[in-house]
Amino acid sequence: MAQPLDTIIIGAGTAGLAALREVRKRTDRCLIVNEGPWGTTCARVGCMPSKALIEAANAFHRRHTFEAFGLRGASALTADLPSVLQRVRALRDDFVAGALKATNELGSNQVSGRATLLGPRLVDIDGTAYATRSIIIATGSRPRVPEAWLAFGDRMLTTDTLFEQPTLGPRIAVIGMGPIGVELSQALARLGLQVAAFTTGHTLAGLSDPTLNAELAALLKQDMVLHMGAEAQLREVPGGIEVASGANRVVVDQVIAAMGRVPNIEHLGLETLGVPLDARGLPTVDPQTQQIGNLPVFLAGDANTHTPLLHEAADEGHIAGLNALAPNPTRFRRRTLLSIVFADPNVAVVGPRVADMDAHSTVTGTASYTNQGRARTAQRNHGRLCVYADHASGRLLGAELCTPDGEHLAHLLALAVQQQLTVHDLLGMPFYHPTLEEGLRTALRDAARQLPHTHASDLAACPALGVPALD
Repeated sequence: MAQPLDTIIIGAGTAGLAALREVRKRTDRCLIVNEGPWGTTCARVGCMPSKALIEAANAFHRRHTFEAFGLRGASALTADLPSVLQRVRALRDDFVAGALKATNELGSNQVSGRATLLGPRLVDIDGTAYATRSIIIATGSRPRVPEAWLAFGDRMLTTDTLFEQPTLGPRIAVIGMGPIGVELSQALARLGLQVAAFTTGHTLAGLSDPTLNAELAALLKQDMVLHMGAEAQLREVPGGIEVASGANRVVVDQVIAAMGRVPNIEHLGLETLGVPLDARGLPTVDPQTQQIGNLPVFLAGDANTHTPLLHEAADEGHIAGLNALAPNPTRFRRRTLLSIVFADPNVAVVGPRVADMDAHSTVTGTASYTNQGRARTAQRNHGRLCVYADHASGRLLGAELCTPDGEHLAHLLALAVQQQLTVHDLLGMPFYHPTLEEGLRTALRDAARQLPHTHASDLAACPALGVPALD
C-alpha cells in the first residue's frame, strides 16, 4: 500500500486555499479535492459580485441628491439592468480567475471529485481510497432554500443564480433580511425594481440594538416595501408568485431566497469519525484549533457554521493548515468579531452583540448622523452609531452602527476593542475636522458622561463646542 499522504484538504474555497498555502510550505505530500466549480464562494457568488451590484445601485441612486447640489438633469438618467448585470459578471470572472491561480499549477496534488470520509485517516475520492495522516474539511456552504420552493424553477433565485440572470423582472421579493437580504433588496430597489422584502424576525442585517434596528427599518422603507414579524408563504397565482406574510400579499415575477446558508456536509461521512454529531449532523469544533475532538481532522470555514465570513474562513484555514501538520495543535487567539453589511448606510457589528452584553454593567454612547456636519455636506446625513463600554473600567466592549461609510468606523472600533482601549484612551486620540469619524467622538463623549471616573487633566476631556459644523 502506498505511503499515507500528510494531509488531504476537502474543498477549495477560501478556507481550503488558506490551508493549502500553509500545508505546501511544509510538505508536497498533500492533496486538495473539490467537487463542483473551483474558485471561492466569495469570488464566484458572494462578496465580490454583490458589491459590484451595490456600487452600480448606489451610483444610480445618487441622482436623487443632485437637485440639492444644484445639479440639473438627473431625471434623464436610466439604469440599463442587463448592462449592469453584464458588468457584474465580467468583474466576477476576473475575481474568480485570480482565485483559480492558487490551484492551476498543482498538477497531481489536486483532483476534482467527491470526497467521502471512511474514518479519521482514510478518504474515498470517487471510488479510490487515500490514506492520510490528517484531514482538513473546508467544504463551504450553500444558500438555504425550502424544498417546496424549488418547484418555482428558475424564478426562485439565490446568490448562486442571481448574477447569472441576463435581466430581472420588474417585481421581485426578497425573503430574509439578514446581511445578504438587506444588501440585495436595497441594491435592486435602487436600480428601479419593485422590491418587497420579508423577514420573520424583528431585527435586520445582524443588528441587535433596538434603536438601530428601528432606524435601519425606516431607511430601508424609503427604497422598498418591508414586512417584518411573520413567515412568508409562497404560491403560484395568475401573473406570478404570490408571497403572503401575515395580512400582507404581493405578487412578484421572481423571488430571492436570502434565509442564510447551510453547510455542505451531506454524504461527507462525518459519522465515520466516531464522535457525537448535533441535530445538524455537525461535530463539535474547537474554534481556537479547528480540531474535531482529539482526532487528526480539522473543520474550517463556512462548513463549521461558526462565523461564515471570508476573513474568518481565511483565518480558520490558516489555523487548520498549520495544526494538521503539527505534532500538537496550537491554540490561536481569534480576532475581534467584525461584521459589515454594505447597505447604505453601512451596517456593522463590532465585538459581541449588545443583546449578549450585561445590561447592568454596560453603558451606551450614541451619536446621530442626522445633523453631523460632514454627512450633511454630502447629503448623507442619516444613521446612528452606538458604542458600548464597561461601566467599571471604561473599556470599549463593542459597537453597533448604521452610518455613512460605516465600514471605516467599524475597522477603527474593532482595532480599539482588540487592543482593549478605554473610552478615555480613544478620546485622547486625534480626530480631524470635518470628517465622518467625528461622529465616533460624539458617541464616545456620550459614553464618557455615564462613566464613574472623569479625566480633566488631558485632552481626552476636551468637550464639544455644541455647534454641528464644528464638532
